[in-house]
Amino acid sequence: MAISRRKFITALGTASALSLGGAPLLALGASRQVVVIGGGIGGATAARQIRMIDPAIAVTLIEPKQHYHTCFMSNEVLSGRRKLASIRFDYTRLKELGIKVIHDKAANISPDDHKITTNNGTVLSYDRCIFAPGIDFRWDQIEGFDAKTAQLFPHAWQAGQQTATLQAQLREMADGGTVIITAPAGSMRAAHAPYERASQIAHYLKQHKPRSRVLIFDAKTAFPQQALFLQAWQRLFGYGAHNSLIEWHGGTAHRLIKLDATTRTITTAAGELHRGDVLNIIPPQQAGHIAAASGLTDESGWCPVDLRTFESTRHKGIHIIGDACIASPMQKLGSAANSQAKACANAVASLLNGREPAAAVFTDVAYSTIEEAYAFSTVGSYRLAKEGNRFTLVAGGASPIEASTEDLKREAAYARSWFNNLTKDTFG
Repeated sequence: MAISRRKFITALGTASALSLGGAPLLALGASRQVVVIGGGIGGATAARQIRMIDPAIAVTLIEPKQHYHTCFMSNEVLSGRRKLASIRFDYTRLKELGIKVIHDKAANISPDDHKITTNNGTVLSYDRCIFAPGIDFRWDQIEGFDAKTAQLFPHAWQAGQQTATLQAQLREMADGGTVIITAPAGSMRAAHAPYERASQIAHYLKQHKPRSRVLIFDAKTAFPQQALFLQAWQRLFGYGAHNSLIEWHGGTAHRLIKLDATTRTITTAAGELHRGDVLNIIPPQQAGHIAAASGLTDESGWCPVDLRTFESTRHKGIHIIGDACIASPMQKLGSAANSQAKACANAVASLLNGREPAAAVFTDVAYSTIEEAYAFSTVGSYRLAKEGNRFTLVAGGASPIEASTEDLKREAAYARSWFNNLTKDTFG
């Protein structure tokens, strides 16, 4: 269903208003405790929104890292378009709101008595817990690839040091080298991002190492925004020609099954061997490890929730948002986590104040930046279906394939403005 930018922005504003409940709720008097696990986009947004809705609710955020690096816009670090510091955020402003931030890791959750124990032995009680653990990886799906090997062949699907390592490897690679990107099948964070990454790397190579190339081995037969990506690759990188900077090989035959770290060689399901100078292996994914350890995941590896409140269907009192939860057809994106966090914060504050949570509108947006003046996007607006067990798309659309040069330039400006606005909305 097509939607104009103006209408989408209106829907986005409506979603925020509904998620916030319109005005602060009245406190019941007794101290109520909300513990948020995970300080990414979903967790930080939820913690901040609860304090804004009802300052009488005590909010504690558990996050082991001192700084958070956004995955969105991290691909621009690889091309040199932006610095790593530009995607790094801290928790100073959340603390100024009265949120207690504990830089530790949640080690154990006891849903029956509503207690959380951290690695350092701190025990926290909660009335409601908001879980935003992000993603983890299915290391057993690729022979020869594990968390230790990923330090040498970075996935960079959790931004920060992995992003810096991958960037350094690209800089060190000789002109004429081969960059291999592998993309998994199944549900994953930012499903469009492997192809944005290939674009940003190709942009860097075009400027600095034009005899090099990027090979994508993809377990999927199709990918998000495919027509827009292929058009961009044809225009900018000679896609389809013998000297193209980018090659895409998709389908189950091209699924990565093995890595030989010594020879820097990958093996696909079809038995083909390919050697790369830089290997960016993106593993199959699942909800963050603590989610499975706490019994919050189902056989898919993700967390089923009641979409009215994002409360776990496995354990009462625990709400799960962001990449870890099952909320299709919403995508696993930072924008979706932000939208879900606002609705969840409203629901939690309402429940703690003895009120029925308000219905919300949810939004997600996926920008793909190719070069400094070339970007495109998809947007979606969702409501809870009448039966209450799924979301339904009420409006959405993508950048038109016939977009002009000026339109594409404008999308790039929108993308960077969106990044600034979303991170400010999250971290203050």
